Amino acid sequence: MNGLDMSEQSPQFPLVSIIIPAYNARAVIGDAIAGCLAQDYAGEVEVIVVDDGSTDDTGAVVQRYPVRYVWQANSGPATARNAGWRRARGEIVFFTDADCVPEPAWVSRLVRWFADEAVGGAGGTYGIRNPENLLAACVHEEIVQRHQRMPRQVDYLGGFNAAYRRRVLEQVEGFDEGYRTASAEDNDLSYRVKKLGYTLVFDAEARVAHLHPTALPRYLRRQADHGYWTMKLYRAHPDMAGGDAYARFIDHLEPPLCLLTLGLAPFALVRWVRYALMGLVGLDLVIQLPLALAIVRRTRRARYLALAPVTFLRGFGRAVGMLAGIVRFWLWPGPEAS
Repeated sequence: MNGLDMSEQSPQFPLVSIIIPAYNARAVIGDAIAGCLAQDYAGEVEVIVVDDGSTDDTGAVVQRYPVRYVWQANSGPATARNAGWRRARGEIVFFTDADCVPEPAWVSRLVRWFADEAVGGAGGTYGIRNPENLLAACVHEEIVQRHQRMPRQVDYLGGFNAAYRRRVLEQVEGFDEGYRTASAEDNDLSYRVKKLGYTLVFDAEARVAHLHPTALPRYLRRQADHGYWTMKLYRAHPDMAGGDAYARFIDHLEPPLCLLTLGLAPFALVRWVRYALMGLVGLDLVIQLPLALAIVRRTRRARYLALAPVTFLRGFGRAVGMLAGIVRFWLWPGPEAS
């Protein structure tokens, strides 16, 4: 196949397995399962839900559906995904999340890329299930903006919407279970698969609708987690510290800028420090505008200017998390640092 042109592929319908890790997901897991069972794929689809030690009745909801149910003590989504694919029968293993609902063509769109033996993994993008919430809509439109500039061949697939050959997962021994939350474990897997020489494909027409965050404090806490686990990721893959297909240059400029701002803040009574802080905060606000303005131009909706203060605050959340991650994984690394 030349240039990964899907039109050149012959139809193939291998057995596929869909893995859904779930933790306290009783309110959303039913919709996720229903979406997986409603695929228009001509082959067989197996769905496996791995309950990561839920304390609600997630298990009871799951067992109403014709899917495989696996329970494990709470260990994080990386461990749950591994528990799922290792029990799977499928030649191609799909991954999505408990708060995502795949579109009917999701499996059939992605599975066709595997007609090329060089392809180790394929993935897609998000839709949105709660567009009425401003924060959720802003987060979603940022992802859309980033995904629009991603090439066909990438170095990163999001764990919310990805498929891998089972034999490739076996080669890399699956997800690194040292990642205890849903952050950076999918980057790590993608990088390891890519380093084996496999191609990773991004298909923007393969979508799963997602419930994006609606509460700013919780969103910022998740971003701090992201910064923390990114430090483990870069310790394992220092060659990727410059970013992957999803990241922007500003993503690497913001954390040191925010950390410098936080470091100077206790000395704000000193005049020159106060002026420096004003300059740093002003610069950080200004660099948020191009992304927000690009979304406003694309959508023709001024409300997405609200993304700028969100990404401004997010930078500080990530910076605090990264500082904690530097201490944990670089200065005093334990067994899980590698």
